[in-house]
Amino acid sequence: MNDEKINYVIEMIKDMDLENKLRLAICMCDNYSHTDLEYDKKEMYKCFDNLLKEFNIEYRTTIVNFANYPYIIFVSAKIMEMDSTQQNKVALYLFNSINFKIKNHKSIDNIEQMF
Repeated sequence: MNDEKINYVIEMIKDMDLENKLRLAICMCDNYSHTDLEYDKKEMYKCFDNLLKEFNIEYRTTIVNFANYPYIIFVSAKIMEMDSTQQNKVALYLFNSINFKIKNHKSIDNIEQMF
């Protein structure tokens, strides 16, 4: 049953685009999250925050209300229901999938986003 929870959340993460994966990672690494990750949450938060700022001009220029992303909140709630080991497995998958997508993503035209 425990593997079913993990697989269910991983399948939801697979369906997300890169920006939503970054938003979820930010939610998981936030100081107010209720996850017990064995990673340096502050450092990971900074990394994902900077990456999302590169990809999304709205995130860079305004205060984003994560309540506007109910899918991310749902996945976060499912992760919070898990024990620490399960949370770390999901986090590892999420962080690796973000890393893989970043490496395979074409370069961003920052000049176009700035104007």
